[in-house]
Amino acid sequence: MTPRIRVGYVPYSADLSAPGDRRRFAYYARHRDLDFEVHRPGQRYDLVVLSARADLSTWRRAPRDGTKIVFDLIDSYLATPRDTTHARLRGLAKFAARELRRPVLDYHGVIEDMCQRADAVVCSTPEQRAGISSLNPNVHVILDIHAEEVTSVKSDFAIGPIVHLVWEGLPYTLDDFDAVAPTLQSIDADQPLALHLVTDLHYGRLVGRHLRAETAKLIRGILPRTYLYQWSEHLLGPIVTACDIAIVPLDVKDPLARAKPENKLLLLWRFGMPVLTSATPAYDRVAGEASVELTCKDPAEWDRKLRAMIADQGLREHSAHAGRRYLADHHDPAQSLARWDALLESLSMVAPRSSNRR
Repeated sequence: MTPRIRVGYVPYSADLSAPGDRRRFAYYARHRDLDFEVHRPGQRYDLVVLSARADLSTWRRAPRDGTKIVFDLIDSYLATPRDTTHARLRGLAKFAARELRRPVLDYHGVIEDMCQRADAVVCSTPEQRAGISSLNPNVHVILDIHAEEVTSVKSDFAIGPIVHLVWEGLPYTLDDFDAVAPTLQSIDADQPLALHLVTDLHYGRLVGRHLRAETAKLIRGILPRTYLYQWSEHLLGPIVTACDIAIVPLDVKDPLARAKPENKLLLLWRFGMPVLTSATPAYDRVAGEASVELTCKDPAEWDRKLRAMIADQGLREHSAHAGRRYLADHHDPAQSLARWDALLESLSMVAPRSSNRR
């Protein structure tokens, strides 16, 4: 019998409801019957899994006392410049929000220290792994698992007199629409568009959680027909699949946005949606692997490809079906669970396998 290991987890949210919890380690642990608890200081654990919300200013100096530490680093902070004003303020903002116990001016350095201290690092893209590998030899690329959030799949690809676009994400990333808003407005003058945004109605201006603000103020001026919905795992599927085309604009001049993984694309493909995205390394890579046209490198490409997809039902169906095939080949939930298994095995730990629930 495999001995049980004691696992502590430092989550994004105390109730494990944040996307980074329910789509990542917490999902894995539940589907492998791996018992864990929210980390309690002073307790002894065999394994501690740290989200990026952990107090990295302290954990980077954790003693090597037999406890294995896994650092789950989703965002590509190491791809951002370390000497900008924004970079210096990031550590101070996290201190002000009480994520860090100590103020730091070099948050980039904190991430580097944490990668070096961890016994294993989880990241989201091969590009990210290449940068981390010089700091830690035990790096694993593991994406989000969306299986439980997909309750419906699009089947009707006909378009009515108004074309319905949909986007899903966190409120503070809505600034990415600045680059595509003029293009959407130009198309809207010829072909009426409606934009449906599934996100949180309120957000925190300080590290996403503090200084409460209204999301509605961020979406003014995108399109006359713009609709805002509170994110809910029960409503996400019906809203997304009722729309015609999903879009994922990103500010490719922002290093953090440019380095994002393909998680959002994969979620939308799970719903059976045709998708267009900005051209980033992750989205370009997946487009090539899936043999589908989906990335737009500039406003001219957004205009051309979105107009083409609006005009051609066959193109929309091809995009959606290619995405579903790619998921079946590369991102079946069992494959994602196996990647977490390999991570634990790299630490000479084995998760229970008595349950493999999907």
